[in-house]
Amino acid sequence: MTNIAICGANGKMGKTIYNCVQNREDCKVVAGIDLYTEQYADFPIVPTPAELPVRPDVIIDFSNPASLDGLLEYCLNTGTPIVVASTGYSDEQIQKIKSASQQIPVFFTFNMSLGINLLVELAKKATKVLGNQFDIEIVEKHHNQKIDAPSGTAIMLANAINETLDNSKHYVYDRHSRRQKRDKSEIGMHAIRGGTIVGEHDVIFAGHDEVITLSHSATSKTVFAEGSINAGIFLKDQPAGLYDMSMLI
Repeated sequence: MTNIAICGANGKMGKTIYNCVQNREDCKVVAGIDLYTEQYADFPIVPTPAELPVRPDVIIDFSNPASLDGLLEYCLNTGTPIVVASTGYSDEQIQKIKSASQQIPVFFTFNMSLGINLLVELAKKATKVLGNQFDIEIVEKHHNQKIDAPSGTAIMLANAINETLDNSKHYVYDRHSRRQKRDKSEIGMHAIRGGTIVGEHDVIFAGHDEVITLSHSATSKTVFAEGSINAGIFLKDQPAGLYDMSMLI
């Protein structure tokens, strides 16, 4: 049995995680962390990690980047594994996450969906085959409440593709101010925000007289919740280190 604490417990993802856990027998939620501490289930919710009444086996974080320092401080002090599932981190914060993994188990990925991580592998494979013969564009769509753009998943896709090409590409986020032809060394990144779109990502390989598009669409937040729960259970018994979905798969 894995005892889980949810950071962002009163958010949409936090409540989705709790509902998913209710249908499982291999884990349970023992505490929550959220500035909004109204209790909706049989576990306490506190405003900061330092106030947790019990030490969980793992913390799943679906809050926001502002919570990172307090979470890492608690986890480093107590040796608690953490699944970092929020997005929008700065380069400095990502470095803090990687540094923490030298002392505790840390699961860090920009997307908890199994399908998205398969999309990453397919995009890398397509890049190896197509090389520099095709222009590459990434289009991501999310609900109108999402703050960061482009999405962490779009960045993850771009980074995976760029690494396959020996980091020879640079990212272009905004074309309306660029009065020039497309450069072959670009990866275009485009963000769409509207309605209640859960998450859609297209990787477009545009060549001479042909276009190949790899797509993933999530219709429910459940896919991300289940992925984070599986990551937490996996992480519980791991030594210190940095883990991601490819290792879980």
